[in-house]
Amino acid sequence: MDRAEAAAKEWARERPELPMLPVETVGRLLDAAARVIRDHMNPLLKEAGLNVGEFDVLTPLRRAGEPHMLSPTQLYESAMITSGGMTSRLDRLERAGLVERRPDPNDRRGKQIALTTGGKRAIDDLIGPMVALEERLISVLTSAEQETLNALLKKLLTGL
Repeated sequence: MDRAEAAAKEWARERPELPMLPVETVGRLLDAAARVIRDHMNPLLKEAGLNVGEFDVLTPLRRAGEPHMLSPTQLYESAMITSGGMTSRLDRLERAGLVERRPDPNDRRGKQIALTTGGKRAIDDLIGPMVALEERLISVLTSAEQETLNALLKKLLTGL
């Protein structure tokens, strides 16, 4: 019995009128996400001197293509965090020499966040091991199950 099932059984005993499938399903999603980050991603990123939040800032910059530059708004929307949270991450990444703030060529008042050569190297060094880790994590599922899970998660996220 996993933690989500145990919690659902306890709630069913205490509040039998409530549906328990949502409790188990969302509980498993949250547990899986927490365990993937805590037990698998964090150790890999720690070796590179990063955390998941910082990795989530660097990867959209790398995916953006040359010149690997985005506005702070584009970054915090892609990382799904607050602008305040983004500012502290950018400050840390800038101090580490992984990003730099540059004037926005289209808005004299604005700034763009650019990936430095060191930041690009850090992401390029990490992305292969990260994808291998993700591949290993879902390898308990068949290819068909992976496709189904991916489609269902996409549908769920679209509805949120």
